[in-house]
Amino acid sequence: MCGIVGYTGPRDAGPVLLDGLRRLEYRGYDSAGIALVTESGDLFVEKRAGKVAVLQEALGGDPPRAGIGLGHTRWATHGRPSDLNAHPHSDCTGRITVVHNGIVENFRELRDELVERGHKLTSETDTEVVAHLVEDAYEGDLADAVRAALRRLEGAYALVVLHRDEPDRLVGARLNAPLIVGIGDGESLLASDPAAIVAYTKRVIFLADGDVADLRPGTAIVTDRNGTVLDRPVDIIPWSAEAAEKGGYPHFMLKEIHEQPEALTACMTGRLRGESVCLEELDPIRARLHAIERVELIACGTAYYASLVGAALFEDWLGVPARATVASEFRYSPPPVDARTLVVAVTQSGETADTIAAARLAGERGGLVIAVTNTVGSAITRESHASVFLQAGPEVAVAATKTFVTQVATLIMLAADVSRELGKRTLQEEAVLVDALRRLPKQAERAIELAESTPDVAARYADAAGFMYIGRAFGYPAALEGALKIKEISYLHAEGYAAGELKHGPISLLEPSCPLVAVATRSSVYEKLISNLMEGKARDARVLAIATEGDTQIERLATDVLWVPDAPEALATILAVIPLQLFAYHVAVARGRDVDQPRNLAKSVTVE
Repeated sequence: MCGIVGYTGPRDAGPVLLDGLRRLEYRGYDSAGIALVTESGDLFVEKRAGKVAVLQEALGGDPPRAGIGLGHTRWATHGRPSDLNAHPHSDCTGRITVVHNGIVENFRELRDELVERGHKLTSETDTEVVAHLVEDAYEGDLADAVRAALRRLEGAYALVVLHRDEPDRLVGARLNAPLIVGIGDGESLLASDPAAIVAYTKRVIFLADGDVADLRPGTAIVTDRNGTVLDRPVDIIPWSAEAAEKGGYPHFMLKEIHEQPEALTACMTGRLRGESVCLEELDPIRARLHAIERVELIACGTAYYASLVGAALFEDWLGVPARATVASEFRYSPPPVDARTLVVAVTQSGETADTIAAARLAGERGGLVIAVTNTVGSAITRESHASVFLQAGPEVAVAATKTFVTQVATLIMLAADVSRELGKRTLQEEAVLVDALRRLPKQAERAIELAESTPDVAARYADAAGFMYIGRAFGYPAALEGALKIKEISYLHAEGYAAGELKHGPISLLEPSCPLVAVATRSSVYEKLISNLMEGKARDARVLAIATEGDTQIERLATDVLWVPDAPEALATILAVIPLQLFAYHVAVARGRDVDQPRNLAKSVTVE
């Protein structure tokens, strides 16, 4: 859950590293640091607890000139945030330094062994042992020493190592954590995310698990941990550095909310053909789809809520049991998975450790695994038989917005394609769905326009002690996601509930200081939802409703209403969540929160 960037080439490395760290800060921001081999041949290291701006201040301006260096922005797993625990970490000689994402699971045994042999380790981190293992193995070739050290490690890692005595060489490696190589004109880069290096090159190599990358300016040799040279393709990053900038918005989150109509358009491009949904990514596995008797969706957080929509549609359209399971629980009470089970693994980053582990288990047991992710070349794609990409573009804010709506849209299209393949739905039903999907981006634009009053509404609720969110059927996942958003960025307690459960306990929380937020869009269960809304109103709770344009009944019942266009129930989940995102955003702003980088959170959860 941290950010890595490395550079070797003709540019001044310090500014490149600091620029990369600023672009990666959404991945972790409790400390930051850089290491450089200066023009005089010294190893310069500066690191500080706090954000990248604190590091920049400690540098007192520009760092020393250097043609090589590495940097890191941290989200703590081992050791509290502090100057000492910040990366990079060095060995006893002061010649070797390393940055690392992930967890070294056997670090205590390694640490004890190193200390017994006379090494002096000063931090609380697991990362420091890597520098000392490389020190022990070093005999004049950094890549050989790194490969030897890696063979001692258990757990997950993306790491980059440099040695003062090899002043143009970086060595990187990955296992269950993202790391990419950038190849430029006479320069090479390493990063945990394309956003850090896209301003310098769009030509990248997505390293696979077990890969070791040996970089010199303009070249990269990829091997396995035994030194066997591997052939890895060079891909082109499809978006620009400007796509990761704020574009005049005060926060990335607000920018990305407003990008949702465009993201939905991109998500559906090439996938709606005539009156059918067709995902070409499924072509290699279509024959296996005909054996499917059960569907399991695995995901975490926001992706799990999107998966609830997918599970409902798979079950309805295919007529087979389908369910969504939190990926972190899947391995510990696994259902019977075999060749008749379709497993859909949903993860924005494609690097979510819990989801990767669950997908791997499903594959080992014979399941047909489809990944739904936003990241080409990510780890989840290598655990899957097919990958369907969101095509949402980069998402920088920690709180997911456009990736949620594109996850729901992609799962709708996935369920539609599979059900058509299996002959479970009529051509007329497919045509109606495709027409609704084509209208969805414009409806998302309309939902944003209708939410113009959200700042004023949010200001009236910003003093709440907590919130209760409710929904029924497809409104339930929207309620869960709305509650998560306000928890994530405003630090207010919020509960998301199936509305019928309100009277089974949670209703005791409702009072004027605990408003009720109801997803009350047009649906087959609308009247039931209204009854639940009235239960809250009877307890003197303020009621904020998300409702369909033209609903005159809801205006008489709710304290405030945020409107969305009319749409079929499953697609209404996408539209309903837009005002919920904006409401959470404006509540957080009113409370003075750091919207893009909320406390204790990171964009990509790459540890279990």
